[in-house]
Amino acid sequence: MKFGTKAIHAGIEPDPSTGAIMTPIYQTSTYVQEAPGVNKGYEYARTKNPTRTALETNLAALENGKHCICYASGLAAMDAILKLYKPGDEIITTNDLYGGSYRLLTKIFGLFSLKGTFIDMTDANALKLAITDDTKLIWIETPTNPMLSIVDIEAISEIAQSKGVKVCVDNTFSSPYLQTPLDLGADIVMHSATKYINGHSDVIHGCVITSDDEVADRLRFIQNAAGAVPGPMDCFLVLRGIKTLHLRVERSCHNAEKIASFLRDHPAVSKVYYPGFTDHPNHAVAAKQMRMFGGMLSFDLHANSFESAEKVLSNTQLFSLAESLGGVESLIGHPATMTHASIPKEERLKVGLTDSLIRLSVGVENVEDLIEDLRKALDLVNM
Repeated sequence: MKFGTKAIHAGIEPDPSTGAIMTPIYQTSTYVQEAPGVNKGYEYARTKNPTRTALETNLAALENGKHCICYASGLAAMDAILKLYKPGDEIITTNDLYGGSYRLLTKIFGLFSLKGTFIDMTDANALKLAITDDTKLIWIETPTNPMLSIVDIEAISEIAQSKGVKVCVDNTFSSPYLQTPLDLGADIVMHSATKYINGHSDVIHGCVITSDDEVADRLRFIQNAAGAVPGPMDCFLVLRGIKTLHLRVERSCHNAEKIASFLRDHPAVSKVYYPGFTDHPNHAVAAKQMRMFGGMLSFDLHANSFESAEKVLSNTQLFSLAESLGGVESLIGHPATMTHASIPKEERLKVGLTDSLIRLSVGVENVEDLIEDLRKALDLVNM
């Protein structure tokens, strides 16, 4: 079954009681049992909910995995994964990491002696030097947020497997339409489903997909014990969004390609970070492991200051100034003060995340309108 067909049909059956083609919202906290221990597969909604089950089945199919566990947010999903490990264990991840992930790993789990090590993961050889006997998990973002660096999932997974170390890929920036990390050797895939998977900026949601039975069992136990579950309405909205995932992402990718080229030629722009450029570091890896190059890009300004960035950020009309990404509408953001504000400035600057860096989540609007919107704002900087 091809991706577009799976997005609409995988795990979805008409409601047996009414024939409704859309999965019902099972808005219930508990389920009546025929006798003690005798039920229809559902006892309490923190543990299982039929709307959530349908979504989990669908997401597992999209990532070519066996199991999916859904959570109240992407960070709740990451929290559950990190709870698989114990004090003294080491998590190796990229030095260009989403600010919320950095905060969770360092400020929360660091208190419980879970060690986070940050390396340049675009060079797989760096991982060989970094792995120790304490290393238990490799956490990959690719493309990274916000520098759009590309990590070779297959190469990293081969190294990790040779050392008996698990690999988890945060696939939020790509969505399963662009890449399926389990097919490339990863053990776990995680999403902030708030973003491309839902795609309509109206839900906070997260999910984890794996084909490892033991990992899935442990995650389900943690989910039930900790209770970070999504509500049935959220699951319904994510299921609704998935039906157009392939259409939305493909349009965003086409728009982003044209916008990246426009930005590269604009005199106010000093650098564009976009993996679709042939001179982008690891472009060949992106071409190998991704279907297209994504709807995300970042750019820096020649006038290297927050003031110059603020002028652009405050003068777009179609690009809305807001956090998040992956919706049908285009968003513009300032990572240094928004998504990555929790990362110390000296650490941000090491990877090129300056005060004038701007991140775009390119939506599905008419691309000529989007380019004109950016042109007007950038011309104010170049005056």
